[in-house]
Amino acid sequence: MMHGRMFLWAGLAFVLLVLCLTAGVSLGSAAIPAETVWSIVVNKVMSGTFEPTWSAGRESIVWDVRFPRVILAGLVGAGLATVGAVLQAVTRNPLADPHLLGVSSGGALGAIIALLHTGLIFGLVTVPFFAFVGSLLATLAVVGVTRFTGAGADRLVLSGVAIAFVATSLGNLAIFLGDPRAAHTVVFWMLGGLGLAQWSHLLYPATVLVACLTFLVIRSREINAMAMGDETAATLGVPVARFRAELFVVTALLTGVMVAFSGAIGFVGLLVPHFVRLTAGSDNIRVIPLSALAGAVILILADIVSRTIMAPEDLPIGVITGLAGGLAFILLLRRR
Repeated sequence: MMHGRMFLWAGLAFVLLVLCLTAGVSLGSAAIPAETVWSIVVNKVMSGTFEPTWSAGRESIVWDVRFPRVILAGLVGAGLATVGAVLQAVTRNPLADPHLLGVSSGGALGAIIALLHTGLIFGLVTVPFFAFVGSLLATLAVVGVTRFTGAGADRLVLSGVAIAFVATSLGNLAIFLGDPRAAHTVVFWMLGGLGLAQWSHLLYPATVLVACLTFLVIRSREINAMAMGDETAATLGVPVARFRAELFVVTALLTGVMVAFSGAIGFVGLLVPHFVRLTAGSDNIRVIPLSALAGAVILILADIVSRTIMAPEDLPIGVITGLAGGLAFILLLRRR
């Protein structure tokens, strides 16, 4: 019964994802019919399938601008929601998410240093690599502060908030000391944006998401045990300290790479797992993949709003997720 319910929710989420992807490519300052969108896409994948009835400009808008942007939005939303689901389970804290735990801020700090101070010393992987290192260092700092203060895993968020403030301040300092001509671009990027999405860049977030999501789904039973407490997990044969360290590395990698390509986007990792648990229960073998699907849908919708609400200007997507997420969180608190 539960498996049937899971497949039902997964099927609905997948259909909604396809509809949102279609809307994301179709809608904008220049609307393009859905049938034209998919005709262009199919023609790009299987050349000559349809006789082109559209202009070269429309084809470029669909394939070179909007489609990679919508796919990036889906990847980032899925990644952040997955990280939130895992962190909430492992820390046993419903407020845990990459933004509040300082992981996103650490990733943003690393990316800022790469963009303004080191340059692309490792090529295209420079910013994702620095963002991952920043996220990992922020995670280690949160764990260290928690141990230093004697707080338990359930109060990890308090340490995360402190580290987030420190990382944000260091990021602001790096911007202040960097090239003023590039500072405006970095500030816009910090607010969250997908406007620089390119096909050549999508391989990195896609590969990391698939690898991390596969690992987390395979280890979802151990994550369930961790959610019941360290003692319970240990009695069930889970090597608690080592497994928690593995999860922190995986979530730091996933967060860092997503932040590198989208900027710091809040509330997705916090709210999406909450709503998934309200409908699908608490078993992480369902929560983690469903959170990924729901996160992709949410961020694609947010991107549509960011591109159309002030068209032809792009509103930073972090502004949309912050406003919508804050209101949704208030409603969630009232429900509880």
